[in-house]
Amino acid sequence: MEKGIKICTIGGGSSYTPELMNGFIKRYDRLPVREIWLVDVERGQRKLEIVGALAQRMWDASGHDVKVHLTLDRREALRDADFVTTQFRVGQLEARIKDERIPFSYGMLGQETNGAGGMFKALRTIPVILDIVKDMVELCPNAWLVNFTNPSGMVTESVIRYGGWDRCIGLCNVPIGAMLEEPKLIDKTADDLVFRFAGIDHFHWHRVFDANTGSEVTGQIIDAMLDPSKSDGTPANIHDIPFAREQLEHLGMIPCAYHRYYYLQSDMLNDGLKEYADPQKGSRAQQVKAVEDQLFELYLDPELTTMPELLSQRGGAYYSDVATETIAAIHNNANEHIVCSTPNNGAIPDLPSGAVVQVSSFVGGTGAQPIAFGPMPTSARGYLQLMWNMQRLVEEAAVTGSYGALLEAVALNPQTPGGAEAKQVLDELLLAHKQYLPQFANKIAELEAAGTTIKDPVVRELCDKGF
Repeated sequence: MEKGIKICTIGGGSSYTPELMNGFIKRYDRLPVREIWLVDVERGQRKLEIVGALAQRMWDASGHDVKVHLTLDRREALRDADFVTTQFRVGQLEARIKDERIPFSYGMLGQETNGAGGMFKALRTIPVILDIVKDMVELCPNAWLVNFTNPSGMVTESVIRYGGWDRCIGLCNVPIGAMLEEPKLIDKTADDLVFRFAGIDHFHWHRVFDANTGSEVTGQIIDAMLDPSKSDGTPANIHDIPFAREQLEHLGMIPCAYHRYYYLQSDMLNDGLKEYADPQKGSRAQQVKAVEDQLFELYLDPELTTMPELLSQRGGAYYSDVATETIAAIHNNANEHIVCSTPNNGAIPDLPSGAVVQVSSFVGGTGAQPIAFGPMPTSARGYLQLMWNMQRLVEEAAVTGSYGALLEAVALNPQTPGGAEAKQVLDELLLAHKQYLPQFANKIAELEAAGTTIKDPVVRELCDKGF
């Protein structure tokens, strides 16, 4: 008799956890989970207790005998795990507020995974996940690491490149959102179409084909998605500003929602600055924090045994589907089509073979086998190579604490125009995240000695409160 599967979820106090439980419950027949360990840090203990209690109620209501364990001891949770999922945020939402507000205070994009904010989320996250990998080597050497922690591409590449852990797959909810929503635009179902994705996390494109005839229907979807009366599944956290028709028609591919920060840079920046300047709204992280506070109030209800609808406003729709489907595909050697971050191995000839890319893959017992996409069109190739090399510099800075590598990354990043103000944003973010960036301790001490201060009053207040 099969012993059942042990899942360890790091960042278990996340408001997303009920959705993850929902995904496991729906797939129990293919994924016989025995126990789930939810892990968090001391600052997140209260949320862990609330969401953990709901998770257990969900399992009890399902009729399946699954035990949910709660712990602050990561090593206890990792021991003999079959799958480790990661969904943590170093510094919690207060850190995201800093990532957004400091760049906005200088008229630059403040966003969770793009621009300076995304770079600093990587700087805080990569050392932590490399420590997790060290524990996995000792405690669960045969486990698969399924990473959902943003910026997922950089984090996944660092696990493989610097951690040497190749049993790792990075995931994002954006591709599955497109695959579920776009067929509706042309009166098809997901089974009627074949999708092919290629790029890097939050910077990928895709083409679409009719599953029966093999003919390409990308153009039809582009035409339909530009119809203002229709929804193309743009995530809740991204302003749905329409792309330029002529650009997409010439490109011949459908960009992901996050490409708006590049193709429509000034429009997206202006929208973000308006929210930043509005005390009733604030940056996206402040809006998310308000939603999350409401969610945890709902989670406290001892009668609640299902995932509340409000969670869809959090911006992570379909998260559980792609995470749990990936785990089921590995467990059952299903060789299922899943879009994931994995080593390139020639799928995109415009990037090195070892680069971690986000591509359509067949996922089974040996992990992800990327599907060849072929060369990118001119503009996509140039942008993709720029962004991947920028990310490599961020990863290097995260591991080594090199301020020089960070400056080079800033110079390459389209959202951080070079110059004195970009350097000031960089320095203020270093100060604001001091407690989470020990690799930059010498540079931070230098900035403090020079009297560097933080411009944004909301960020100053968070720092004063110890966040």
